[in-house]
Amino acid sequence: MANIGFIGLGIMGRPMAGHLLKAGHTLAVYDKFEGCILELSKQGCSACKTSREVAEQSDIVFLMVPDTPDVEEALFGPDGVSSGIKKGAIVVDMSSISPTATKRFAETLLAMGVEMLDAPVSGGQVGAENATLSIMVGGKPEVFEKIKPYFELMGKNIVHIGANGDGQVCKVANQMVVAMTIEAVAEALVFASKAGADVSKVREALLGGFAGSKILEVHGERMIKRTFQPGFRIRLHQKDLSLALQAARELGIALPNTASALQLFNAVAADGGIDLDHSAMVKALEKLANHPVTEA
Repeated sequence: MANIGFIGLGIMGRPMAGHLLKAGHTLAVYDKFEGCILELSKQGCSACKTSREVAEQSDIVFLMVPDTPDVEEALFGPDGVSSGIKKGAIVVDMSSISPTATKRFAETLLAMGVEMLDAPVSGGQVGAENATLSIMVGGKPEVFEKIKPYFELMGKNIVHIGANGDGQVCKVANQMVVAMTIEAVAEALVFASKAGADVSKVREALLGGFAGSKILEVHGERMIKRTFQPGFRIRLHQKDLSLALQAARELGIALPNTASALQLFNAVAADGGIDLDHSAMVKALEKLANHPVTEA
């Protein structure tokens, strides 16, 4: 059994940390919001007051926080991981952040004698709760092999992509595909509904053909049933697509449909929907069509 730390106990991090705890590992946890810690502390984890305290108690420290500045603060801010971590420990960042910043963080930690993996995930709250996440890993192969048994407690599809930062590159690519597929499903359902077809029947038919996808299955139903509680919040998908466009500028490439998807998310956010599930992108297309998706 390992001494594990977990920083970031939101709708994803809390169940992920819970799987590690249920497997019998000693777990030290921290979150800025004390209420997030309560459930796990009742199950026997050590509730810490800072990221530094987590690091002092741990040989492996997992992070699951919202954005690049949050990771930087957790690692290198006042009372951060770097001020308490032991030489030879491993940091595993499962957040979705900038690939460029990830490489910089890994280099800084390595100079301290600490290895790092970037291991962003896909699968949302349901995947976190059911331990069925897809995990995309960047870092040294030998470090990946050490941590793989812990990944297997949280996910099913676990792939070592390459060096530090490559896991984040894969996650950005994932979020591009997800956003554009949400847009395609939303556009198709708005079209079908405006044309007078039964959108539930249209979705059922499409699921049996080449257009079938997990997003059509799950988010198509959300769009029809109007169930937009997250899930995965629009604000987080905005962040991920912004990372894609930032990287595209650095690489000198164009991502026109990624940019369009981000603008649709921006429109829903501006209308008060920033904390809705990302399937609520359909709301922007409904406004453009002056027609809501409705069941027959």
